[in-house]
Amino acid sequence: PGKPVGEHSGNPHQPIVNGLVDAETLWSCTTCRACVEECPMMIEHVDAIVDMRRHLTLEKGATPNKGAEVLENLIATDNPGGFAPGGRMNWAADLNLNLLSEKKSTDVLFWVGDGAFDMRNQRTLRAFVKVLKAAKVDFAVLGLEERDSGDVARRLGDEATFQQLAKRNIQTLAKYSFNRIVTCDPHSFHVLKNEYGAFDGNYLVQHHSTYMAEIIQAGALNLGQHKGNSVTYHDPCYLGRYNGEYEAPREVLRALGIEVKEMQRSGFRSRCCGGGGGAPITDIPGKQRIPDMRMDDIRETGAELVAVGCPQCTAMLEGVVEPRPLIKDIAELVADALLEDAAPSKPTTPAQREPAEAH
Repeated sequence: PGKPVGEHSGNPHQPIVNGLVDAETLWSCTTCRACVEECPMMIEHVDAIVDMRRHLTLEKGATPNKGAEVLENLIATDNPGGFAPGGRMNWAADLNLNLLSEKKSTDVLFWVGDGAFDMRNQRTLRAFVKVLKAAKVDFAVLGLEERDSGDVARRLGDEATFQQLAKRNIQTLAKYSFNRIVTCDPHSFHVLKNEYGAFDGNYLVQHHSTYMAEIIQAGALNLGQHKGNSVTYHDPCYLGRYNGEYEAPREVLRALGIEVKEMQRSGFRSRCCGGGGGAPITDIPGKQRIPDMRMDDIRETGAELVAVGCPQCTAMLEGVVEPRPLIKDIAELVADALLEDAAPSKPTTPAQREPAEAH
């Protein structure tokens, strides 16, 4: 009763139901895995969402907003912004970094990531280089041989471009000898550590917070105490929920004399910044921006500074309208706390921390 009759018609060649999941719902996912963490039935929603995106991207060519442009850029220039590949090392023009192509072997391969093209993230990269040099670490970079890790391509459903980037990166890495890869980007970290193995790219990969925790523990850095602002820490999804690393960043902050004012949603229940899974690229409108919601969590703590460990988190949180707390990467905080005199002079070979278990 009350339902219209005779308005619907069908034929054998049409689907009975157009779709149970709206395409916009798929594209608004940040792949943060918070739903997986909370699900009592242990359903892996994110994998299913990326599978469905793959169908939309590869079969239908229906990647919304800037998605198609980003994928074209990755194919043409090996980076999502479409920047000239020759500019990848411009941020380090005055740092005199060792290139692996000249050195052939090194202890630490510093994977720079696509933050090399972002002026804000260049400050993080320079800070981390300062820390590595202060600890007298034997490290080198790939320079212009480095390409995008492929994370964005895979999350946007372009599996073909992901595999192409992955295989080319693995071919490049196969030419050299190194003990570990260290990166400031949890997305590159996750892909290199957990997804390149399917293409015979098996490496010891560490996030820069984990590596800094090791070299601080080994006594290789002469650190002063953090002065001033009260600090909270934002857990990046791809470091925490994906890879179970919650403790190392907090260890580093404690070494600087910082007592972290934890947010109500932290650790494995941390709220996403909104920057993962290509969500800022597909840019599906919603009732409220995710970084604004996260900033409300931060304001509740009363902290004046947010420590982060991810270029996406930095960009998303800094995109929130001021007044808001200051956003700094952990590497920047460590670099700021370095003391010039009487630094330990022994070369650093830190004891390796046991990787945390992902939830």
